[in-house]
Amino acid sequence: MHLDDYLITDATDLAALVADKQVTPVELLALARQRADQVNPKINAITRRLDDVADARAAEPLRGPFAGVPFLVKDLAQEYAGFPTTNGCHALVADVAEEHALVTQRFLDAGLVVFGKTNTPEFGAKGITEDDLLGRARNPWNLAHTPGGSSGGSGAAVAAGIVPAAGANDGGGSVRIPAACNGLVGLKLSRGLTPYGPQGTEMMFGMVTQGVVSRSVRDSAALLDAIVGAPTRYAAYAAATPDRFLPELDRPPARLRIGFTVSSAINPSPDPEAVAAVAGAARLLAELGHEAEEVEAPHDDDALARDFLSIWFAQLHGQISLIKHRLGSPDSAFAADSLAAAEIGRAAGVGALFAALENVNRHIRALDDFHQRYDLLLTPTLAKPPLEVGSVDTPPMLQRASRIIAKVRAGKLLNATGILDQLIAENLGWVPYTQLANLTGRPAISVPLHWTATGLPLGVQFVGSLASDGLLLRLAAQLEQAQPWFHRYADLDPALTV
Repeated sequence: MHLDDYLITDATDLAALVADKQVTPVELLALARQRADQVNPKINAITRRLDDVADARAAEPLRGPFAGVPFLVKDLAQEYAGFPTTNGCHALVADVAEEHALVTQRFLDAGLVVFGKTNTPEFGAKGITEDDLLGRARNPWNLAHTPGGSSGGSGAAVAAGIVPAAGANDGGGSVRIPAACNGLVGLKLSRGLTPYGPQGTEMMFGMVTQGVVSRSVRDSAALLDAIVGAPTRYAAYAAATPDRFLPELDRPPARLRIGFTVSSAINPSPDPEAVAAVAGAARLLAELGHEAEEVEAPHDDDALARDFLSIWFAQLHGQISLIKHRLGSPDSAFAADSLAAAEIGRAAGVGALFAALENVNRHIRALDDFHQRYDLLLTPTLAKPPLEVGSVDTPPMLQRASRIIAKVRAGKLLNATGILDQLIAENLGWVPYTQLANLTGRPAISVPLHWTATGLPLGVQFVGSLASDGLLLRLAAQLEQAQPWFHRYADLDPALTV
C-alpha cells in the first residue's frame, strides 16, 4: 500500500485489508508514521510517540475488528500503561500510569495499534487546544486556526490523514467541537455507556463520556461498539447496553420530525456561516423526506452555562487539590487560568455546586418536553468558524493577577467582579450549543455538512433523547450517503509554515 491509498481508506477497510493479508500491521504503522512525520511538525497534534510499544504490538498476532489499524489516544483520561498522561499539565509530566484506562484497554482489545498520544489543553478545560505544556495545536485546513478542543490534537491528526480515527472524550463538547472544526464525525454518547477508571471515578459528575473522532460514520459506529459497555466494578452505568450500532447503519431512519434553531442567549448573533450551516442541513433533511421546522430554543442556555461552569469550577478545584495532595505539586505547576477557575469554584462553595447539580433536572425536563414533540434538535455545532490560534490568550498581566488571587484565596472578590459573565462570553460564546448534551446526559452528534467560503469546516449538531445514540448514527449515515464527506482530508502543502 502507498501513502496515497492509506489516506483515502477508512479504518474499517484498513482492517479488512489486514484480515485479507493484503497489508500488514507493520506496513500500516509505517504509513501512519510517514504521514505524521510530514504533517505533525505543522499541526502539533501528536505530543508523545509510543514507538517501541507500537512496534512490538504491530509484530504480534492481533485480534479484533480493527486488528492492525494505527490509532492515537488522547493525553487526557485515556491512560496508556507505562507512560504519563499529562492532561496538558506540568504537574503530571512524570505521573506514569500503572495500568491502561478501561477505554484504552478496549481500544487495544479491538486490535488497534496505539502509537501516540494527542494534544489537549490543561484538564480539557477549553474549546481550543493551546496549552502551556503541550503547545498550540493547529487546524490542518488552515494553520492559522484552531482545531478546536479539548480533543483538538485527535481532530487535527484525523483531518490531516495521520490516522482515520482517534480517541477523544467529551465533557462540554470536546468530541463535537473538534469534529466540527476539522470536518469529522463526532458522537457524544448518552451518559453511562462508556467506561471510566480504573484511575478514578466519573469525571464531571458523569458529564464526560469517552469516544472517537473519525472521517466515516461506520468507523465511529464500530469503534463505539468496541468501547460501549459497563465494567461490573463501577456504578452509575446504564443498566443495559444498546444494540450494536454498526449493523443498524444500513437501515435508514423513518421520517423524523426535527426542530432546528440557531438561537442562543450567550451569543445572540451567531456567524452567518453558522446560520447557513443549519439552513443547508434543514434543506437536505427535507430532501431526504424528514420534517425540519424552525423552533425556539428549548432551554435557557445562559442559565445552563452558569450551571455548567459552576460544576466545572468545583470539579477543577477538587482535581487540582487532589493532585497537590498526591504529588506535592506547587501552584507553578498549573496554568494560571486553571488556578483562577479552581479558586472561583472553591470560593463559591458546596452550596453553589449542589444548586447547579439540582438545576440539571430543570434542563433535563426542558429538553425532554422538546423531545415529546420532536425527534431531534438541530443546531450549529459552533456559533462561528474555528477561531484563530492565539485569539483568546489570557493577557500576561491577567495571568499574573490570577496566580495572586489563587494564592491569597480571593475567589469571593473575583466572583464579585462579574468574571463569570466574562468567562461565559469568552469561553462559551463561540461554542454555546454543546454543553446541553453533557449536562442532561443526552447523546449529540456533529456531522460535517458545511464548509465556509474560506474553506474551513463548520459542522452541525443533532441532539437526541436518552438512548437515541443509534438513531443519531443512522441519520448521520444517511446524510453521509446523500452528501459525502469522506473524500475530504487536509492535504497540507509541504511548504506551508506558520
